[in-house]
Amino acid sequence: MALVNEHYLKLAAGYLFPEIARRVAEFTASHPEHAREVIRCGIGDVTEPLPPSAVRAMQQATAELADRATFKGYGPGTGYESVRAAIAEGDFRSRGIAVADDEIFLSDGSKGDCGNILEILGTGNRIAVSDPVYPAYVDANVMFGNTGAALAGGGYEGILYLPATEANGFLVDVPDASAAAPDIIYLCSPNNPTGTVMDRTRATRWVEYARAHRSIIFWDAAYEAYNRGDAPKSIFEIAGARECAVEFRSFSKSGGFTGVRCGYTVVPKELKAYTRAGDAVALHPLWTRRWNTRSNGVSYAVQRGAEALYTVDGRREVAALVDHYMENARILREGCAAAGLRTWGGEHAPYVWCRVPDGLDSWGFFDHLLRQARVVTTPGAGFGRCGEGYFRISAFNSRANVEEVVRRMRALLAR
Repeated sequence: MALVNEHYLKLAAGYLFPEIARRVAEFTASHPEHAREVIRCGIGDVTEPLPPSAVRAMQQATAELADRATFKGYGPGTGYESVRAAIAEGDFRSRGIAVADDEIFLSDGSKGDCGNILEILGTGNRIAVSDPVYPAYVDANVMFGNTGAALAGGGYEGILYLPATEANGFLVDVPDASAAAPDIIYLCSPNNPTGTVMDRTRATRWVEYARAHRSIIFWDAAYEAYNRGDAPKSIFEIAGARECAVEFRSFSKSGGFTGVRCGYTVVPKELKAYTRAGDAVALHPLWTRRWNTRSNGVSYAVQRGAEALYTVDGRREVAALVDHYMENARILREGCAAAGLRTWGGEHAPYVWCRVPDGLDSWGFFDHLLRQARVVTTPGAGFGRCGEGYFRISAFNSRANVEEVVRRMRALLAR
């Protein structure tokens, strides 16, 4: 008798973004006259073309595969050496952060890595996440058996939810000293969904906390390119972080690779977890073994495209993409504020986080915007209990669409 992984049966409902797509499809099917008017600012998917440097590099790599003299077969499971070197130098050593080439592990994106990393950790770890939270963190832990049953009203037994609210500026605090310490702590900065950025003092407190409790921080830096302030762009800017943190990065939002698929994880050689007997085990060789066993790596052409983002032209092109989306974020942030909405984020992140108007919950406002303004946002309740009463709006769009969204929202909220 084949047995199912019953942890999947605990998943409380459909994943947030397919549910949004379902509601939009239902609306457009019942109102076909408005289908073309719908502007999607919900899912954080990029809209602008790939950087020319990446395109040229991928075209050249494809041409190499068409020639016997330059053909490539299986590549290293962890990534080609030149690509790992370009990343380690470009994102870390050039900024004074000590990261070795072989501490970079290429993948098809950070979303998968945030869950796949659980394969080298034991079951029974206590997981902490912010609330609101990017739902993939929670769902991955449900699937791996790190949670109990779904709770009425949202969430799961066995997860420590760290409230991110207006009171703390949507930046999570370390738990009280009297509380049981989590083993794995997911932190995201710039944050998805709130668009807030963790300052250096708070990040330092988290590193000190993790080291004191032999916990591991999973630092999601997928939106690092949008952080232009003084806040840490990498957790490894903080002293001691190499002993207690893994960092996840993505080219999806910086290089426009949402459809191309490429990201990477940084696992320092100092990082350790423990056996139940208390023996320390280095995670770097386990993660290396995991990749060499479970994958033949990211495709050659995609890796060459990612590598090209670190050239002089590539960096300039990435900066232009980020500039475009950040100007969109400014327009959205200021437009929402002018419409009377309380807003956060949008200054060092491509997301604007807003409180819904009085009298509506977050899904109710989602449906109201969709029906009355043909604008798709993301309801805060989909990110957790503390997300209720808020919504996220994405800056990943054309300039014309963003300006039209602001016009429609201001007109609707002025009624």
